[in-house]
Amino acid sequence: MDKLRIPFNKPYLTGKEMHYMYQAIYSGKISGNGMFTQKCHGYFEQRFGFKKVLLTTSCTDALEMCAILADIKPGDEVIMPSYTFVSTALAFVRQGAKIAFADSRSDNPNIDADHIEGLINERTRAIVPVHYAGISADMDKIIALADKYRLLVIEDAAQGIDSFYRGKPLGTIGHLAAFSFHETKNINAGEGGMLAINDERFIKRAEIIWEKGTNRSEFFRGEVNKYGWVDTGSSFLPSEIIAAYLYAQLENLDDIQKRRKKIWETYYEGLSGWSKENGIMLPFIPDYATNNGHMFYMVFNDISERTRMIDQLKKNSIHSVFHYLSLHKSQFYNDKYEGSELPNTDHYTDCLLRLPLFFELTDEDLEKIIETVKSVNLNS
Repeated sequence: MDKLRIPFNKPYLTGKEMHYMYQAIYSGKISGNGMFTQKCHGYFEQRFGFKKVLLTTSCTDALEMCAILADIKPGDEVIMPSYTFVSTALAFVRQGAKIAFADSRSDNPNIDADHIEGLINERTRAIVPVHYAGISADMDKIIALADKYRLLVIEDAAQGIDSFYRGKPLGTIGHLAAFSFHETKNINAGEGGMLAINDERFIKRAEIIWEKGTNRSEFFRGEVNKYGWVDTGSSFLPSEIIAAYLYAQLENLDDIQKRRKKIWETYYEGLSGWSKENGIMLPFIPDYATNNGHMFYMVFNDISERTRMIDQLKKNSIHSVFHYLSLHKSQFYNDKYEGSELPNTDHYTDCLLRLPLFFELTDEDLEKIIETVKSVNLNS
Protein backbone atom coordinates (compact mmCIF):
# COMPACT_ATOMS: atom_id res chain seq x y z
CA MET A 1 0.00 0.00 0.00
CA ASP A 2 1.27 3.48 -0.85
CA LYS A 3 2.34 4.90 2.50
CA LEU A 4 1.37 8.38 1.33
CA ARG A 5 -2.17 7.41 0.37
CA ILE A 6 -4.91 5.57 2.22
CA PRO A 7 -7.22 3.84 -0.28
CA PHE A 8 -10.88 3.16 0.37
CA ASN A 9 -10.40 -0.58 0.02
CA LYS A 10 -7.63 -3.13 -0.35
CA PRO A 11 -8.55 -6.82 -0.85
CA TYR A 12 -6.98 -8.95 1.87
CA LEU A 13 -4.80 -11.94 0.96
CA THR A 14 -4.47 -14.66 3.58
CA GLY A 15 -1.43 -16.24 1.91
CA LYS A 16 -3.15 -19.50 0.93
CA GLU A 17 -5.01 -18.24 -2.16
CA MET A 18 -2.27 -19.01 -4.71
CA HIS A 19 -1.53 -22.38 -3.07
CA TYR A 20 -5.14 -23.51 -3.37
CA MET A 21 -5.48 -22.08 -6.87
CA TYR A 22 -2.35 -24.06 -7.85
CA GLN A 23 -3.96 -27.20 -6.44
CA ALA A 24 -7.14 -26.53 -8.40
CA ILE A 25 -5.28 -25.93 -11.66
CA TYR A 26 -3.18 -29.09 -11.38
CA SER A 27 -6.04 -31.25 -10.17
CA GLY A 28 -7.23 -31.59 -13.73
CA LYS A 29 -10.64 -30.17 -12.78
CA ILE A 30 -10.82 -26.37 -13.10
CA SER A 31 -14.38 -25.95 -14.35
CA GLY A 32 -17.06 -25.47 -11.74
CA ASN A 33 -18.42 -27.76 -9.04
CA GLY A 34 -15.18 -29.50 -8.17
CA MET A 35 -13.35 -30.11 -4.90
CA PHE A 36 -13.03 -26.48 -3.76
CA THR A 37 -16.61 -25.64 -4.71
CA GLN A 38 -17.75 -28.53 -2.52
CA LYS A 39 -15.46 -27.39 0.32
CA CYS A 40 -17.01 -23.92 0.19
CA HIS A 41 -20.54 -25.33 0.04
CA GLY A 42 -19.86 -27.55 3.04
CA TYR A 43 -18.36 -24.68 5.02
CA PHE A 44 -21.39 -22.42 4.60
CA GLU A 45 -23.98 -25.15 5.17
CA GLN A 46 -22.28 -26.43 8.33
CA ARG A 47 -21.26 -23.09 9.87
CA PHE A 48 -24.39 -21.07 9.18
CA GLY A 49 -27.08 -23.72 8.70
CA PHE A 50 -28.26 -22.99 5.17
CA LYS A 51 -30.23 -25.93 3.77
CA LYS A 52 -28.33 -25.63 0.47
CA VAL A 53 -25.87 -23.18 -1.05
CA LEU A 54 -24.56 -22.78 -4.58
CA LEU A 55 -21.55 -20.64 -5.43
CA THR A 56 -22.10 -18.22 -8.30
CA THR A 57 -19.89 -15.94 -10.35
CA SER A 58 -21.41 -12.88 -8.64
CA CYS A 59 -24.13 -11.77 -6.26
CA THR A 60 -25.93 -10.46 -9.34
CA ASP A 61 -26.06 -14.02 -10.67
CA ALA A 62 -27.38 -15.27 -7.34
CA LEU A 63 -30.12 -12.65 -7.42
CA GLU A 64 -30.99 -13.60 -11.01
CA MET A 65 -31.33 -17.19 -9.87
CA CYS A 66 -33.66 -15.99 -7.10
CA ALA A 67 -35.82 -14.18 -9.65
CA ILE A 68 -36.06 -17.32 -11.79
CA LEU A 69 -36.80 -19.56 -8.81
CA ALA A 70 -39.50 -17.13 -7.67
CA ASP A 71 -41.07 -17.57 -11.11
CA ILE A 72 -41.28 -13.82 -11.62
CA LYS A 73 -43.19 -12.96 -14.79
CA PRO A 74 -44.03 -9.74 -16.66
CA GLY A 75 -46.56 -7.74 -14.65
CA ASP A 76 -45.50 -9.15 -11.28
CA GLU A 77 -44.34 -6.69 -8.62
CA VAL A 78 -41.42 -6.93 -6.23
CA ILE A 79 -40.86 -4.69 -3.20
CA MET A 80 -37.37 -3.54 -2.27
CA PRO A 81 -35.53 -0.45 -1.01
CA SER A 82 -34.54 2.22 -3.50
CA TYR A 83 -31.28 2.73 -1.63
CA THR A 84 -29.42 -0.31 -2.94
CA PHE A 85 -27.16 -1.44 -5.76
CA VAL A 86 -28.71 -1.76 -9.21
CA SER A 87 -28.33 -5.57 -9.19
CA THR A 88 -31.03 -5.90 -6.52
CA ALA A 89 -33.58 -4.46 -8.93
CA LEU A 90 -32.07 -5.57 -12.23
CA ALA A 91 -32.40 -9.27 -11.47
CA PHE A 92 -36.19 -8.90 -11.26
CA VAL A 93 -36.57 -6.29 -13.98
CA ARG A 94 -34.96 -8.76 -16.42
CA GLN A 95 -37.83 -11.13 -15.68
CA GLY A 96 -40.35 -8.39 -16.48
CA ALA A 97 -41.20 -7.32 -12.94
CA LYS A 98 -42.30 -3.88 -11.85
CA ILE A 99 -40.35 -2.64 -8.85
CA ALA A 100 -42.21 -1.08 -5.93
CA PHE A 101 -39.54 0.94 -4.14
CA ALA A 102 -39.80 1.47 -0.39
CA ASP A 103 -38.15 4.24 1.58
CA SER A 104 -35.26 3.67 3.99
CA ARG A 105 -35.49 4.05 7.75
CA SER A 106 -34.64 7.43 9.21
CA ASP A 107 -32.05 5.92 11.57
CA ASN A 108 -30.27 3.66 9.07
CA PRO A 109 -30.39 2.97 5.32
CA ASN A 110 -32.26 -0.34 5.56
CA ILE A 111 -35.76 -0.69 4.15
CA ASP A 112 -38.45 0.83 6.37
CA ALA A 113 -40.53 -2.25 7.19
CA ASP A 114 -43.46 0.01 8.11
CA HIS A 115 -43.52 1.30 4.52
CA ILE A 116 -43.95 -2.15 2.95
CA GLU A 117 -47.58 -3.11 3.54
CA GLY A 118 -48.90 -0.05 1.71
CA LEU A 119 -47.03 -1.24 -1.41
CA ILE A 120 -48.54 -4.74 -1.46
CA ASN A 121 -51.26 -5.54 -3.98
CA GLU A 122 -52.58 -8.57 -5.85
CA ARG A 123 -49.59 -8.52 -8.24
CA THR A 124 -46.92 -8.52 -5.49
CA ARG A 125 -44.82 -11.68 -5.46
CA ALA A 126 -41.78 -10.99 -3.26
CA ILE A 127 -40.13 -8.69 -0.74
CA VAL A 128 -36.38 -8.17 -1.11
CA PRO A 129 -34.82 -6.62 2.02
CA VAL A 130 -31.20 -5.49 1.76
CA HIS A 131 -29.02 -5.82 4.86
CA TYR A 132 -27.16 -2.56 4.39
CA ALA A 133 -23.62 -2.45 5.81
CA GLY A 134 -24.17 -5.97 7.15
CA ILE A 135 -26.78 -4.72 9.61
CA SER A 136 -30.03 -6.64 9.48
CA ALA A 137 -33.33 -5.26 8.27
CA ASP A 138 -36.30 -5.72 10.62
CA MET A 139 -36.98 -9.30 9.58
CA ASP A 140 -39.78 -10.16 12.02
CA LYS A 141 -41.99 -7.47 10.49
CA ILE A 142 -41.01 -8.48 6.96
CA ILE A 143 -41.61 -12.20 7.53
CA ALA A 144 -44.97 -11.45 9.18
CA LEU A 145 -46.08 -9.46 6.11
CA ALA A 146 -44.84 -12.19 3.78
CA ASP A 147 -46.80 -14.81 5.70
CA LYS A 148 -49.91 -12.64 5.79
CA TYR A 149 -49.91 -12.06 2.02
CA ARG A 150 -48.19 -15.31 0.95
CA LEU A 151 -45.12 -13.65 -0.48
CA LEU A 152 -41.56 -14.83 -0.88
CA VAL A 153 -38.76 -13.16 1.07
CA ILE A 154 -35.44 -12.94 -0.75
CA GLU A 155 -32.60 -11.53 1.36
CA ASP A 156 -30.02 -9.41 -0.43
CA ALA A 157 -27.24 -10.27 1.99
CA ALA A 158 -24.44 -9.07 -0.29
CA GLN A 159 -22.83 -7.30 2.67
CA GLY A 160 -24.16 -9.60 5.37
CA ILE A 161 -21.63 -12.41 5.83
CA ASP A 162 -21.25 -13.47 9.48
CA SER A 163 -23.88 -11.06 10.74
CA PHE A 164 -27.03 -11.98 12.61
CA TYR A 165 -30.67 -11.14 13.30
CA ARG A 166 -31.81 -12.20 16.78
CA GLY A 167 -29.14 -14.90 16.73
CA LYS A 168 -30.00 -16.14 13.22
CA PRO A 169 -27.34 -15.77 10.49
CA LEU A 170 -28.36 -13.30 7.80
CA GLY A 171 -29.41 -15.20 4.71
CA THR A 172 -31.07 -18.00 6.70
CA ILE A 173 -34.31 -16.13 7.44
CA GLY A 174 -35.96 -15.67 4.05
CA HIS A 175 -36.85 -18.33 1.51
CA LEU A 176 -33.77 -17.44 -0.55
CA ALA A 177 -30.72 -15.21 -0.14
CA ALA A 178 -27.83 -13.84 -2.17
CA PHE A 179 -24.29 -13.07 -0.99
CA SER A 180 -21.37 -11.23 -2.59
CA PHE A 181 -17.66 -12.03 -2.56
CA HIS A 182 -16.66 -8.97 -4.56
CA GLU A 183 -13.26 -7.54 -3.68
CA THR A 184 -14.90 -4.88 -1.46
CA LYS A 185 -16.56 -7.47 0.80
CA ASN A 186 -15.29 -8.91 4.10
CA ILE A 187 -14.26 -12.11 2.36
CA ASN A 188 -13.65 -11.95 -1.36
CA ALA A 189 -12.86 -13.89 -4.49
CA GLY A 190 -12.27 -10.84 -6.68
CA GLU A 191 -15.73 -11.41 -8.08
CA GLY A 192 -18.03 -14.09 -6.78
CA GLY A 193 -21.32 -14.75 -5.06
CA MET A 194 -23.56 -17.38 -3.53
CA LEU A 195 -27.19 -18.42 -3.58
CA ALA A 196 -28.50 -19.65 -0.22
CA ILE A 197 -31.65 -21.77 -0.22
CA ASN A 198 -33.69 -22.16 2.96
CA ASP A 199 -36.90 -23.56 1.44
CA GLU A 200 -36.36 -27.15 0.29
CA ARG A 201 -38.85 -26.87 -2.56
CA PHE A 202 -36.35 -24.70 -4.46
CA ILE A 203 -33.27 -26.93 -4.11
CA LYS A 204 -33.72 -29.31 -7.04
CA ARG A 205 -34.67 -26.58 -9.50
CA ALA A 206 -31.86 -24.31 -8.29
CA GLU A 207 -29.27 -26.95 -9.19
CA ILE A 208 -30.78 -27.22 -12.68
CA ILE A 209 -30.83 -23.45 -13.23
CA TRP A 210 -27.23 -23.30 -11.93
CA GLU A 211 -26.15 -25.90 -14.51
CA LYS A 212 -27.49 -24.11 -17.60
CA GLY A 213 -30.94 -25.64 -17.34
CA THR A 214 -29.67 -29.23 -17.28
CA ASN A 215 -29.90 -31.96 -14.65
CA ARG A 216 -26.15 -32.56 -14.84
CA SER A 217 -25.69 -32.37 -11.06
CA GLU A 218 -28.08 -35.30 -10.62
CA PHE A 219 -26.16 -37.21 -13.31
CA PHE A 220 -22.80 -36.70 -11.61
CA ARG A 221 -24.30 -37.95 -8.32
CA GLY A 222 -25.55 -41.06 -10.12
CA GLU A 223 -29.20 -40.20 -9.60
CA VAL A 224 -30.04 -40.33 -13.35
CA ASN A 225 -28.34 -42.29 -16.13
CA LYS A 226 -28.11 -39.34 -18.50
CA TYR A 227 -28.65 -35.62 -18.39
CA GLY A 228 -30.31 -33.12 -20.71
CA TRP A 229 -31.94 -29.73 -21.05
CA VAL A 230 -34.92 -29.67 -18.69
CA ASP A 231 -35.45 -26.03 -17.65
CA THR A 232 -34.26 -22.47 -18.13
CA GLY A 233 -30.95 -21.42 -16.59
CA SER A 234 -27.51 -20.09 -17.36
CA SER A 235 -23.84 -20.66 -16.63
CA PHE A 236 -24.03 -19.39 -13.07
CA LEU A 237 -21.40 -21.57 -11.40
CA PRO A 238 -17.84 -20.21 -11.02
CA SER A 239 -14.62 -22.01 -11.90
CA GLU A 240 -12.63 -23.99 -9.36
CA ILE A 241 -9.99 -21.26 -9.42
CA ILE A 242 -12.47 -18.78 -7.93
CA ALA A 243 -13.69 -21.35 -5.40
CA ALA A 244 -10.10 -22.15 -4.38
CA TYR A 245 -9.37 -18.47 -3.76
CA LEU A 246 -12.57 -18.14 -1.74
CA TYR A 247 -11.82 -21.18 0.40
CA ALA A 248 -8.56 -19.61 1.56
CA GLN A 249 -10.58 -16.62 2.71
CA LEU A 250 -13.14 -18.77 4.50
CA GLU A 251 -10.43 -20.49 6.51
CA ASN A 252 -9.50 -17.07 7.89
CA LEU A 253 -12.99 -15.64 8.38
CA ASP A 254 -12.72 -15.31 12.15
CA ASP A 255 -9.40 -13.44 12.02
CA ILE A 256 -10.68 -11.17 9.24
CA GLN A 257 -13.83 -10.40 11.20
CA LYS A 258 -11.95 -9.70 14.41
CA ARG A 259 -9.78 -7.08 12.74
CA ARG A 260 -12.58 -5.46 10.75
CA LYS A 261 -14.77 -5.13 13.84
CA LYS A 262 -11.87 -3.59 15.74
CA ILE A 263 -11.40 -0.99 13.00
CA TRP A 264 -15.15 -0.23 13.05
CA GLU A 265 -15.13 0.17 16.82
CA THR A 266 -12.08 2.47 16.67
CA TYR A 267 -13.90 4.71 14.20
CA TYR A 268 -17.04 4.76 16.34
CA GLU A 269 -15.21 5.56 19.57
CA GLY A 270 -13.02 8.17 17.89
CA LEU A 271 -15.85 10.00 16.15
CA SER A 272 -18.81 9.70 18.55
CA GLY A 273 -18.16 12.94 20.42
CA TRP A 274 -17.42 14.87 17.23
CA SER A 275 -20.55 13.51 15.53
CA LYS A 276 -22.81 14.62 18.39
CA GLU A 277 -21.28 18.11 18.43
CA ASN A 278 -21.82 18.50 14.68
CA GLY A 279 -25.15 16.69 14.30
CA ILE A 280 -23.61 13.99 12.09
CA MET A 281 -25.20 10.54 12.11
CA LEU A 282 -23.00 7.50 12.61
CA PRO A 283 -24.12 3.90 11.98
CA PHE A 284 -27.04 2.76 14.13
CA ILE A 285 -27.35 -0.91 15.04
CA PRO A 286 -30.82 -1.93 16.30
CA ASP A 287 -30.96 -4.28 19.28
CA TYR A 288 -32.05 -7.15 17.02
CA ALA A 289 -28.99 -6.84 14.75
CA THR A 290 -25.23 -7.37 14.94
CA ASN A 291 -22.33 -5.54 13.35
CA ASN A 292 -20.04 -7.55 11.04
CA GLY A 293 -17.54 -4.76 10.43
CA HIS A 294 -18.41 -4.45 6.76
CA MET A 295 -18.65 -0.67 6.50
CA PHE A 296 -18.27 2.51 8.49
CA TYR A 297 -20.23 5.50 7.25
CA MET A 298 -21.23 9.02 8.28
CA VAL A 299 -24.42 10.81 7.26
CA PHE A 300 -24.08 14.58 6.91
CA ASN A 301 -26.81 17.20 7.04
CA ASP A 302 -26.55 18.15 3.39
CA ILE A 303 -24.50 17.45 0.28
CA SER A 304 -22.29 20.52 0.76
CA GLU A 305 -21.05 19.20 4.13
CA ARG A 306 -20.27 15.85 2.55
CA THR A 307 -18.45 17.49 -0.34
CA ARG A 308 -16.27 19.51 2.05
CA MET A 309 -15.39 16.33 3.93
CA ILE A 310 -14.52 14.43 0.74
CA ASP A 311 -12.32 17.29 -0.45
CA GLN A 312 -10.47 17.63 2.85
CA LEU A 313 -9.87 13.90 3.13
CA LYS A 314 -8.60 13.85 -0.45
CA LYS A 315 -6.15 16.68 0.32
CA ASN A 316 -4.79 14.44 3.07
CA SER A 317 -4.48 11.46 0.68
CA ILE A 318 -7.47 9.64 2.17
CA HIS A 319 -9.95 8.13 -0.27
CA SER A 320 -13.56 8.27 0.98
CA VAL A 321 -16.54 7.19 -1.13
CA PHE A 322 -20.25 7.98 -1.16
CA HIS A 323 -22.62 5.18 -2.05
CA TYR A 324 -25.87 4.41 -3.86
CA LEU A 325 -27.93 6.78 -5.95
CA SER A 326 -31.70 6.48 -5.49
CA LEU A 327 -32.82 3.83 -7.96
CA HIS A 328 -36.30 5.29 -8.29
CA LYS A 329 -34.70 8.45 -9.71
CA SER A 330 -32.22 6.66 -11.96
CA GLN A 331 -32.11 7.37 -15.68
CA PHE A 332 -33.33 3.85 -16.42
CA TYR A 333 -36.24 3.71 -13.96
CA ASN A 334 -37.32 7.31 -13.47
CA ASP A 335 -40.07 7.22 -16.11
CA LYS A 336 -41.28 3.84 -14.82
CA TYR A 337 -41.61 4.82 -11.17
CA GLU A 338 -45.16 5.59 -10.07
CA GLY A 339 -44.71 5.78 -6.31
CA SER A 340 -44.35 8.57 -3.79
CA GLU A 341 -41.32 10.59 -2.78
CA LEU A 342 -38.73 8.70 -0.74
CA PRO A 343 -37.10 11.40 1.39
CA ASN A 344 -34.87 9.18 3.53
CA THR A 345 -33.52 7.42 0.45
CA ASP A 346 -32.68 10.73 -1.19
CA HIS A 347 -31.06 11.97 2.02
CA TYR A 348 -28.68 8.99 2.12
CA THR A 349 -27.95 9.45 -1.57
CA ASP A 350 -26.85 13.05 -0.96
CA CYS A 351 -25.33 12.81 2.50
CA LEU A 352 -23.82 9.37 3.25
CA LEU A 353 -20.05 8.95 3.07
CA ARG A 354 -18.01 5.78 3.64
CA LEU A 355 -14.57 5.76 5.25
CA PRO A 356 -11.74 3.33 4.39
CA LEU A 357 -12.18 -0.07 6.04
CA PHE A 358 -10.01 -3.08 5.19
CA PHE A 359 -7.97 -5.66 7.09
CA GLU A 360 -4.57 -4.04 6.58
CA LEU A 361 -5.64 -0.56 7.65
CA THR A 362 -3.15 0.27 10.41
CA ASP A 363 -3.77 1.97 13.73
CA GLU A 364 -1.69 4.90 12.43
CA ASP A 365 -3.91 5.12 9.35
CA LEU A 366 -7.00 5.09 11.56
CA GLU A 367 -5.64 7.86 13.77
CA LYS A 368 -4.86 9.97 10.71
CA ILE A 369 -8.34 9.46 9.24
CA ILE A 370 -10.13 10.23 12.50
CA GLU A 371 -8.10 13.35 13.20
CA THR A 372 -8.58 14.58 9.63
CA VAL A 373 -12.34 14.10 9.85
CA LYS A 374 -12.49 15.99 13.15
CA SER A 375 -10.41 18.85 11.74
CA VAL A 376 -12.86 19.69 8.94
CA ASN A 377 -14.88 22.88 9.36
CA LEU A 378 -18.31 21.82 8.15
CA ASN A 379 -19.74 25.32 8.41
CA SER A 380 -17.33 27.10 6.07
